[in-house]
Parts: sequence; C-alpha cells; structure tokens
Amino acid sequence: MTDGAVARGGGLQATGARSMAVGGDVSVAITGDGARVVMLPAEAVRWAREVEAPPGAGNLPGSASGVFVGRKGELAELRRLLTAEGEAAVTQISGARAIHGLGGIGKSTLALHYAHTYRRTYTLVGWVNAASTEQIVTSLAILAVRLCPQWATSAGVQERAAWAMLWLQWHPGWLLVFDNVEDPADMRHYLGTLPDGHHLATSRTATGWHTIAPTMPLGLLDAEAAVDLLCNLAFGPEHVPTPAQRGDAADLAADLGHLPLALEQAGAYLFETGTSLADYRRMLGRVMDAAAGGIDPERTIARIWHHTLTAVERRNPQAVTLLHAMAWLAPEGIPRTLLAPLCPDPLALGEALGTLYAYNMIAYSADRQAISVHRLVQTVLRHQPADSDSYLPGRRDAEHLIQHATSSENTDTFQWEKLLPHVVAVADSTPFHSPASPDTANAYHAAAQYLHHQGRDAHTIPLRTAVLAQREQVLGDAHPDTLTSRNDLAGAYRAAGDLGRAIPLYEATLAKREQVLGDTHPDTLASRNNLAGAYESAGDLRRAIPLHEATLAQCEQVLGDSHPDTLASRNNLAGAYESAGDLRRAIPLHEATLAQREQVLGDTHPDTLTSRNNLAYAYQAAGNLRRAIPLYEATLAQCEQILGDTHPDTLTSRNNLAYAYQAAGNLRRAIPLYEATLAQREQILGDTHPDTLASRNNLAGAYHAAGDPGRAIPLHEATLAQREQVLGDTHPQTLTSRNNLAGAYQAAGKLERAIPLYEATLAQREQVLGDTHPQTLTSRNNLAGAYQAAGKLERAIPLYEATLAQREQVLGDAHPDTLASRNNFAYAHESAGNLRRAIPLYEATLAQREQVLGDTHPQTLASRNNLARARQADQAVQQRSTATSTAAGEGQQPSTAD
Repeated sequence: MTDGAVARGGGLQATGARSMAVGGDVSVAITGDGARVVMLPAEAVRWAREVEAPPGAGNLPGSASGVFVGRKGELAELRRLLTAEGEAAVTQISGARAIHGLGGIGKSTLALHYAHTYRRTYTLVGWVNAASTEQIVTSLAILAVRLCPQWATSAGVQERAAWAMLWLQWHPGWLLVFDNVEDPADMRHYLGTLPDGHHLATSRTATGWHTIAPTMPLGLLDAEAAVDLLCNLAFGPEHVPTPAQRGDAADLAADLGHLPLALEQAGAYLFETGTSLADYRRMLGRVMDAAAGGIDPERTIARIWHHTLTAVERRNPQAVTLLHAMAWLAPEGIPRTLLAPLCPDPLALGEALGTLYAYNMIAYSADRQAISVHRLVQTVLRHQPADSDSYLPGRRDAEHLIQHATSSENTDTFQWEKLLPHVVAVADSTPFHSPASPDTANAYHAAAQYLHHQGRDAHTIPLRTAVLAQREQVLGDAHPDTLTSRNDLAGAYRAAGDLGRAIPLYEATLAKREQVLGDTHPDTLASRNNLAGAYESAGDLRRAIPLHEATLAQCEQVLGDSHPDTLASRNNLAGAYESAGDLRRAIPLHEATLAQREQVLGDTHPDTLTSRNNLAYAYQAAGNLRRAIPLYEATLAQCEQILGDTHPDTLTSRNNLAYAYQAAGNLRRAIPLYEATLAQREQILGDTHPDTLASRNNLAGAYHAAGDPGRAIPLHEATLAQREQVLGDTHPQTLTSRNNLAGAYQAAGKLERAIPLYEATLAQREQVLGDTHPQTLTSRNNLAGAYQAAGKLERAIPLYEATLAQREQVLGDAHPDTLASRNNFAYAHESAGNLRRAIPLYEATLAQREQVLGDTHPQTLASRNNLARARQADQAVQQRSTATSTAAGEGQQPSTAD
C-alpha cells in the first residue's frame, strides 16, 4: 500500500517528503533524465571533479573511415552554428543544434562525421542513443564507465548516469550527440542542466524543436553526390568509373530517389555480387515505387531487398533468421549474447553476422560485441507477410529471445540496462493480431518490476500495457493476475501524472477485486487506497475521503492497528482531511500516526520523519505556529544528522521551515533559508529541476511578502519561463507560476498586466483541471479580486458569488478556502456599499472560523476585525454620518497564491 505522505505546502509549494535512505558520507546527484535523485559516495563525487578525459576521449559508435560525400556544406554550416551559438550562450538552448530528416537520409552519418572531424577540439565527445529517456540514461551510464571504471563498473546504472551528469557539469567544452531523438521534450533537462558544452541532436521529427534548439533540415543528396557515393561503394574508392558506368549510376541513383540508405544498400549488393549497374537496375524495374510527395523510403528499400535478402539467404540462411528477429528489437546495442539462442555456436553466429555486415544490413559497435540495424530496415522487415501460425517473420524468435534473457533471477544492473531497450521494443511493436504468450507477458513483467524497484514507474507504461493486454487475452478479464496488471498500469499512469487514465483503471480494478477477491482482501484494500489517493490528487475530496475512511477501518480490522499499511492508511486519511480543511480531524490523526510510527518503526525511520513533517504542516495550517516551528526545526535537525546536509529530504525540510517562518511573519529568518535552499538545489539538482523551480517560486513569494517587487517579479518571471520550457505550458506548476506572477503584478499596482494573466490562467485551468478543481476555484477567486482592485465590481461580485457556491459544493461549507470566499464576497458587497448583505456574510464567516480554526487563529482575528468595521460603518450610515473607517486585515485582499 502506498503511503501518500507529503509535506503539504499550500501556496508555497513545499515539496513532498520522499523516501529517505540512511547513509554515511554521501552526496547527491540527479539522474540523466532528471527523474531521480541518487546518492553518490563522496569518493565518486571527488572523482567527478578530478578525473580528466584523455585527449579525443569519447564513445562514438564507429569510425569516420567510410564513404562521406555530398555533405561538406552541411558539415561546415553545422560547425559554424555550434561554434557561434556556444560563444553567444544567452539562453539554456545555446550551443544546441538539431538535424532532422526522413529515415535513411544520413542524419546520423553527418553527426558522426562531425564528431570525428572535430573531436580534438572538445574535451569529450559523447554519443547518446536518444530514442527514449531510458536509453539516454543508459548511454550516460556507459560514458561514466569509460571515464571512471574504478568506481562505475560496480555502481548501478542510475548512479553512473548521475555521475556522468556531475562530470559534465564540472568539465566544460564537451560535445554530446543525441542520436534519433523521438521526443524533442526529452532534451529539455539536458540543455537546462548542462549549459557548458555543445548539444547536437538528430531526429526524424521536424516539429517540436522551436523552443528547444534551432534546426537544420537535411535533404536528399544532389545528383552528382549520389553518383559519387554509389560508384565508390559499387567499385571501390580506387576505381575510376567510365562515363558509361557513371551514366548507369546516375540512372540507378535517380531510381533510388538519391536516398543515402538505399544507395548504400544497393552499392553493398553490387560490390558483393559483382552485378553490373545496368543489370541491377533491370532487376529492380525501371520505375521505383514513389509516393505523391516524392520518394517513399520504405517501398524503395523493400524493392532493393527483394534481391539482397535472396543473395544473403543463398550465402547463409541463418543470417536471414537473425535479421528478421533483430527487426523487432531496439535498433542499437543488440548484444551478441541476446542472439545466441538462435545460433548457439559462436563461430556460426559470427559467420551469419558477418554476412549481414558485408551486405550493409547491420553495423557493429567498436568492440564488435553489439549490433545495430537501421530503423528503416526494421520497418520494412516488420511489414512482411505473416507465417502460417499468424506470427510475422521473426516475431516469434524475438519473443523467445527476451523470454530466455529474462527467465533467470538476474539482478545484475548492467545486464538489465543493456536488455531493457529490447524488451520495451518488443512490447511496443506488438502486431495487432499477434498470438498471446504467457511467457512473453512474464518477460515484460520482469522488466517492469526491475524499473519499479529502480523507482522509474513512469517508464513502465509500454511494458505494463503489454502485460495487461496479454493477460486479458490469456487469463481473462477478472483473473487476479490480470487485476494486478491493471492496478500496476494505473500506478504507472499516476506516476507519469496522467490521472485521466489512471483513475478509470483504478476504478475498474477495485470493482473487479471486490467482486472476485472480496471486500476485505489485502489486494482490495490496496486498490481502495490507491483509488482514494488518485481522487485526492485530482482534487476530488468528496470521493477521496470516504474511500480513505473505509480503507482505514478495514485495515484496522484485517491487519491490526499498528500494521505499517494501517499506519500508511491513517496518514493518508489525515492528509485528505487536511486537504479538505478539516484540521480538527486531521491533527489528532497525524499525532496518533506519529506516535505509533515512533513506537513501531523508531524515532528516525523515514516514515516517522515524514509523519513529523506532516504534523508540523497541519499545526501551521491551523495557525499554531508555536507548535509547528519547533517540530519543523526538530525534523530538519534529524534530517541533517541522519541524511546529511544536502540530501533532498533535508532540503525539503529546510524549505518547509522557511515557509513556517514566513507564515509567522519572520521574513528575516525565512528569506536566508529560502536563499540557501535554492542555492543548494541549483548546485545539486540543476537549474531546471522541478524542486529547484519550486524553491525559486518560494523565494519570489517571500520577496513579494517583504514588499520587494524589484526582486520578486523578475524571479517569478524567470520561474514561469523555465517551467514553460521544462514542464510545458499547461502543467499545473506552470499554471501556479502564472498565477503567482499575476499576483506580484497586482501587488505592484500593474493591474493592466495582472488581469490578462489571471484570465489566461483561469481559462487554462478550466480546460486542464476542470471547472471545479480547487486550483481552478483559486484562479476564479483571484481574478475576482483583481477586478475588484480595478474598480470593476460589476464583474467581481458575480465571480465571487460563483466561486463561493462552487467551493461550498466541492470543498464543503467550512473549508478554509470556502470561508475565504465568503469573506471576500462580503468585502465586495461592503465596497459596493451594500452593508445589509456584507454584515451577515461576515458574521457567518466569523462564527465558522471560530469553530473550525479556533478563537485566536490569524484569519479568525481578521474576520472579527472586518465584522467590527462593517458594523461601525452601518451605524454611521444609520446616523446619517459621513464618517468612515479604514478597512484592515485579511478581508481587504483575496489570496493570490495557490
């Protein structure tokens, strides 16, 4: 059962308490994909700082000795752009360049030639397989082994990738080539975290780069270059072709559409078989298949292969079997050992691969222990007719390979990281009508569980999807294993932030488990807890709280009062009460959970520290800063002692203490603490990590509270720009930054800038989060406040009224946000001179705040002040006096922070 323990930071976005690992002398670093913070030994950190790369160091996939024609202009332009932008680095994407074009156009060849040509001008040249975030991390891990084998060979892949990122931050002047980027957004983290070198990306995708890197489209070869390439490959570089041969080459090159990959395939065939250019052209047919917009690469390659594969099969039938199986694996880094079950004799395997290499069907890694196949080659092979057993050629063999590779209890991280891309590729490429296989499903599940134990659940979606599809087909919709698979997939979507897909899956799983396993089965309780947590994440507290309550009651009955899962459920229910503003129930539950965790788990267990942090925040939410601040201080001291000064959980604890100091009005202590936390997060996590951005947002809020718009507004603007770039335009944290910037503009009297920003934020929250999400309601409240400040009461009052009605319905009548809405609605009526409506609203708000928050809470005191002022004004009106009183307190301004 998951423990939804978070440090609930309100508008200041105090980040959640993560799992805390006790360790000795350690430091922390961020993994390559920015997804995880890992612990690095102090010795490894020292090596990252001190190890120098030898001259010309790198991990390029091959040499530049092959034929390279027709791209000298592009090579020179690429050098000019990278060099110029590297020197003029003014944004996070400086020094970056993206080459895009259709498959087989020569993008990787150009990037490889550039890397070899200029490798001596860089401190290091790193080649990164960028087809997915997982493969980027694996490539960085390999780079760490090259640079620091004395440590990296015994470390996990996440630690190696984090070490490589740290090394790149310490040693400027490198080149990273990100080959075959499928999603340009995957590049954001690297461009933001690693600004001191050049980034070169290749991609088949032409769109999505405008906010990341300038692009250089790569076209087909011109006619002359295509003829040169074909003649070089067909006759060898020493042969001078006759005019007739060049004429035949020109005709064939035109038939092949001047596509480099097609020219290479044809040239390799011609060289191996001695076939003349004219005869080969007649074999293909005089007119190649073409699409309406020009050459169709897949059809062109397929036409060539009809003859190439026939020649390969005559020479070595086993080679064709291997090639068809490799079509379903990842295109790069295919280990020889993975292919061994299809060809157990190492000598025979080498001969088969050698035949494919001779015909340019595969390429070798530098140590010849791994194979790569061009993606266009794989695409064509996957579209061959199916066999009699409904399997497409090579598909059954590919599944058998991953079954064999995952069948043992192998825990070797290095071996798993080499295998993962191929398991994911087989899962991702499952044909629609391919037969189901329990053994294949088990292979997918094993890979997903490896990622789960690595804390990389968001990356398991393709594997979990494939497992669920297989188990539904083989076991049926209600089998316990199918239900587990559905729950696991929901969890992967939730980890990726996709609640729109996670919640329906959780709901379906819970309904089936109740029906099949019974209402109190541990798996049913886990489903109920997970669904409640997903509802809470979506802001749907009306459904989350009853579900949390039911789960806790059943856990107490089935598992016992002090079972860790029961304590987790109690913590989660307390958090849900707190989200609903029901602090009278939340605080005792947090206190009970903390006491039990101290007794059962110990005073310094990570879950105990989480409970202590959560109780401190609940005290703060109740306005009891005298109890909250000492508890925050104690938690921070324990984190520093147990985890170290720069551990992410220590930084979270420091951030939360700063937030409490700010709430107490002690900005002299809050701001330095925020500044220290931000500096440490920038150093450890990088400039654009979400936690760093949260710290920057919090510090801007503290400057705002201190009345320093000169520092607050630029920091809010920078945070918003970075969140737009890193997280996307409609991410909830981006919307929070936009809201907070609008609030800073409003406080500075810049309503002409604040109101459009509030309006845009509200529109986006309505679209992304829904009309009644708590953050949407906050935006509606803030926009009403801005209209009121601009004197537009005719627009403010209906918006306040609508927000109050929705908060009463969604959050309940006594939620703090509902009370704030009622107070703001009253103040708007007071501003409009309608005291007869304002005073009853003030009275109701005061009575409820006394009951919910207590008699001395700051908001209760503000309500008492507002009511007194309104009554005084009403008496003055009744006495027909013109005397007025200046309003003061919380009621004057609606809250503008999330």
